Amino acid sequence: MGKLKALLWAGILALGTGLGWAQGAGDYKVLQKVSLPGDGGFDFLTLDSDRRRVYVTHDDRIQVLDADTLKLVGTVADVPRPHGVVVLPDLGKGYATSGDPGSVVVFDLKTLKGISRIPTSPDTDVILYDKPSGKIFTFDGDSRNFTVIDPVTDKVVKTVELDGSPEVAVSDGRGHLFDNLESESQVLKIDSRTLRITRRWPLAPGVSPSGLSMDLAHHRLFSGCHNKTLVVMNAENGKVVQTLPIGGHVDGTCFDPISATIFSSNGDGTLTVIHEDSPDHYTLVQNLKTEEGARTLAFDAKTGRIFLSTARRGPVPAPTKEDPKPRGKIVPGTFHILVVGK
Repeated sequence: MGKLKALLWAGILALGTGLGWAQGAGDYKVLQKVSLPGDGGFDFLTLDSDRRRVYVTHDDRIQVLDADTLKLVGTVADVPRPHGVVVLPDLGKGYATSGDPGSVVVFDLKTLKGISRIPTSPDTDVILYDKPSGKIFTFDGDSRNFTVIDPVTDKVVKTVELDGSPEVAVSDGRGHLFDNLESESQVLKIDSRTLRITRRWPLAPGVSPSGLSMDLAHHRLFSGCHNKTLVVMNAENGKVVQTLPIGGHVDGTCFDPISATIFSSNGDGTLTVIHEDSPDHYTLVQNLKTEEGARTLAFDAKTGRIFLSTARRGPVPAPTKEDPKPRGKIVPGTFHILVVGK
């Protein structure tokens, strides 16, 4: 960081402390719980702040909520093993990844009716839209690849093989994608137009990264890793800037540029809150108790609130050869959304 920039950030930090960052940055609490029907599994949430919709992947469907009233306004049906959602209002379409057997379900944003199904790869998981290339990307965990879709034609453009299992990815809006390569504990930098991997950066001491978010203005990546570590990385050179402790079983992180706050949603029942004092210095300000299983999150840019999904589970059965890491069955009628804010 240059001398002028460092002095500027020092002034901002001093002003922020005077305004109460140190006292107020960690004042988050669970504001509301909303029950939803269905007893199957769940994964990512997607929040359309402008159009006030929350898309909840759950069971074999996408449940759509009003972001203000939290009422269920509709359902996208027939999405087996759903994972993620992208909405493109200009085209009037939404896209939901279906991990079994591997496809993307295209649906109408007004009616929520299915339009088509695009075959992809088994375990199609993370999905994002990259504006510079005009393409949709899915990252397909067990298949160890990513799929590129043209949303104008709803056709697969290309499938690119990877040498590891991808997890959450982000776009910097400048023609680059960054992906957590979970099995290799790396971050990949991908040219979104040429589809070439241009950089591979180790996340050590972070291990097995999952959640990923980005401070676009200052080119910082925030990787939530399964060894209870958040790794802050410079997206321009791959340098690890700082590491911080987070809760266990992380699956999501997000960044609020207004309050300069990073959130890590952890399946152990905590939400870790970290403040960005400057692009090269971060402070842990809160570990909010949420609920066990609340491992993914969505951020509402309009209200500054965080949405998480979870359900109660029964006893964990004994491991078997077929299922070495079993999970307890979801208790019927317990799936719900948590809303966190100040």
